[in-house]
Amino acid sequence: MTLLLKKPHVHRPYTINNASLPSYIRRKYSHSCYSKSNWFLKSSLSLSSISISTSKKVVCPSIVMATKSSNETKSHNVKALVTLKQSDGGLIKNIVTGIVGNKHLVLELVSAELDPRTNSKKETIKGKAHETEKKENEVQYEATFELPVDFGNVGAVLVENEHDKEIFLKNIVLDGFPDGPVHLTCQSWIQPKHDTPTKRVFFTNKMYLPSQTPSGLRKLREDELIELRGNGEGEKKSSDRIYDYDVYNDLGDPETNIKLKRPVLGGTKQYPYPRRCRTGRKHSNTDPSYETRDSDFYVPRDEAFAEIKDIQFNTTTASSGVKTILQSLDTILTDINLGFDSFEDIDELYKQGFPLPSSLGSNNLTLLQKAIPRLIKVAHDSQNLLRFDTPEALKRDKFFWLSDEEFARETLAGVNPNSIQLVKEWPLRSKLESQIYGPPESAITKEVVESQIIGYTTVEEAIQEKKLFVLDYHDLYLPYVSKVREMKNTTLYGSRTLFFLTKQGTLKPLVIELTRPIIGDKPQWKQIFTPASDSTNLWLWRLAKAHVLAHDTGYHELISHWLRTHCVVEPFVIATNRQLSTMHPFYKLLHPHLRYTLQINALGREILISSYGVIESTFFTKKYSMELSSVAYDKLWQFDLQGLPNDLLHRGMAVEDPSAQHGLKLAIEDYPFANDGLLIWDAIKQWVTDYVNHYYPNPSIIESDQELQAWWTEVRTKGHGDKSEEPWWPNLKTQKDLIDIITTIAWVASAHHSATNFAQYAYGGYFPNRPTIARNNMPTEDPTKEEWEKFLNKPEQTLLECFPSQIQATLVMTILNLLSYHSPDEEYLGQLIEPSWAENPAIKVAFERFNGRLKEIEVIIDSRNANSNFKNRNGAGIVPYELMKPFSGPGVTGKGVPYSISI
Repeated sequence: MTLLLKKPHVHRPYTINNASLPSYIRRKYSHSCYSKSNWFLKSSLSLSSISISTSKKVVCPSIVMATKSSNETKSHNVKALVTLKQSDGGLIKNIVTGIVGNKHLVLELVSAELDPRTNSKKETIKGKAHETEKKENEVQYEATFELPVDFGNVGAVLVENEHDKEIFLKNIVLDGFPDGPVHLTCQSWIQPKHDTPTKRVFFTNKMYLPSQTPSGLRKLREDELIELRGNGEGEKKSSDRIYDYDVYNDLGDPETNIKLKRPVLGGTKQYPYPRRCRTGRKHSNTDPSYETRDSDFYVPRDEAFAEIKDIQFNTTTASSGVKTILQSLDTILTDINLGFDSFEDIDELYKQGFPLPSSLGSNNLTLLQKAIPRLIKVAHDSQNLLRFDTPEALKRDKFFWLSDEEFARETLAGVNPNSIQLVKEWPLRSKLESQIYGPPESAITKEVVESQIIGYTTVEEAIQEKKLFVLDYHDLYLPYVSKVREMKNTTLYGSRTLFFLTKQGTLKPLVIELTRPIIGDKPQWKQIFTPASDSTNLWLWRLAKAHVLAHDTGYHELISHWLRTHCVVEPFVIATNRQLSTMHPFYKLLHPHLRYTLQINALGREILISSYGVIESTFFTKKYSMELSSVAYDKLWQFDLQGLPNDLLHRGMAVEDPSAQHGLKLAIEDYPFANDGLLIWDAIKQWVTDYVNHYYPNPSIIESDQELQAWWTEVRTKGHGDKSEEPWWPNLKTQKDLIDIITTIAWVASAHHSATNFAQYAYGGYFPNRPTIARNNMPTEDPTKEEWEKFLNKPEQTLLECFPSQIQATLVMTILNLLSYHSPDEEYLGQLIEPSWAENPAIKVAFERFNGRLKEIEVIIDSRNANSNFKNRNGAGIVPYELMKPFSGPGVTGKGVPYSISI
């Protein structure tokens, strides 16, 4: 007889020795070949039965008992619950309803640890997930796995999509573990296996610094980042997930028309600029330095708008809709330079609206209705009308735009509260070369100022008491005056506007200076304008204000809004995805602040900032718009000045004061943007501080974190490579360094962007309040007799002709309405906890404290708006300052702070 062993199928051995066998077996097989010294049962083996090579099978009862006990622990069943996003008639719905045969999702569970015996990765456990339930917005899949007990913790899941089309995977829950379910938040598109053979990896919600990564996940972590970086070659497909850098070489279109050629921004000393996401499109045959423009503005697949956002701002209808608006208004108006005949005609935009001609065709009308459904009204006679909602400021006060007090108030509580600065020196002087631009001295004299500053004897005294403030667009704009004036139907000056802080805490405009530099054989021209009681100077003051408002609107849109938020944040989005693993705690912290930014920026490059786009068609800078933003980036942008406290200190709007709230004393106590903004800044900073100190209890961990250091290095040397050698870049060595860096990024992407974006329609929807262009020179600059008489006889007509044309005004109003709109899927700052944060008790407590503070801030802001002592946010006809209220519903609400630059 021969003793046979049945080969076990479990991995973990069950120890058994001969003492546990029945005595008759021990006696029967106690001959020399099975002596105690070599008795095989003494060793640790995996046994399930013993059989004898006779017709009888002898099964040891105690072994059976041991085996039964072992089977209960040697493996356990795990169920994977997979949730896909259901789409309204979109891709996923088509996929799910079309599933037949053996098309599944293939899942592979990955152990977090290497095999300790071989120091190699453990075999994955594979299973196929099949559909089990279909809901209104979701589809459920399930798969089951038999998981050996020595498999260890699941650290990741590999996913293959066997369907014919892409799917959107929301999350995976692995249920059946003794310590409770394991969660994986995916939120990603999965391409079909036949298109992308590489398996997608999703890590569990547990976060790890690189040095803490479990051994079985280290290579997966590295490989995933390598895949996201790509190889820098080839044109990107819409399904790709590649994050790479490129210069702004796709704003012009010289292949279509040489007049559409624009400077390449970035990569040169002449035009430094942040980098954008690389698309890899072929370069122009006309000029190889330019990338060709087509309808495909690539963004990595997971950066694209979700369907609900796509409906609100569709990537196809938005661009086509704008073109259709231009064509339709051109059809209506016949003359693109035609202005409004009267202010009553402007009022009709909100009452009757423009009838859209039937010559557009039903397809174009449908396209308009999709692009701007809120603005296309159907009249009783079924005629389609382009009719605008009355902006909030106009609802409250029909004449708000004429008020000097409102003009000044909006520098503190309007859409561009970032430009006002304290006057620190007198006299005011230009820093430009006098031989090129003319004498540097300002035309604003002491006598002009001192005649208006009640309660102060001298300018010097007012400056010492911090009573004088200025909007200074002189040196930035003056070099572009001659260039802009070479184009038709636009003009430009360098400008300064001086304000005085009254005892009531409000600003009073004192004087506007407009300057034309030396142009050819014409000498420098400059003139000051002041509020006046006589009719001629009153109308000149109104015209001068129109020019300054156009200057401020251009600065706001091109610099405060586009450059300082959208443009400079794009490199942070790219670097974060290239250098920080999704497992990294600071990927999780940054990710909500990066949502949708690449998509909205791509749309901006397509329809807003491109040659002959909306900006060039409607703003005074026209084809020099983006070039001017490059100059501003070169001369004005510093990362260390982007956080709110440093921004206020730099502009002289605050001084450090340890005894004051927020550690700052404001130069203007009632400065709504700063007052509310500092509440948000402090809340973000406390949240970031808690987060940083939890993961980095000492500086050495920060310095040794390879991913974090690579991220910060790449931000500076690639994303903002044209400024990589600037001395003001923070080092990344200490907890304070990291807290300051992350808080600044979070502030810019959330609150700073909200402050410059979501009141655009409230204040700019009535364009006389914020014109984007001044089309004519001041009537006092080298006037002919006929021009001067026309001004004296019809000053209102002179002002209307200076304002944007009908098509320019209407197009801007349409865009501002779109940009001021909160999507139904907006994610607001601190509103919902990230799943991985919820699984960490310390981070969960810190987030709940953050969320609670934001709710308190809402109450504080409401109380401030109700306080009649705060005259810059409370009063007859004044729009309350709500831009820093953290939460909002969908629509044009004028409040709400989304995490990210999503519109």
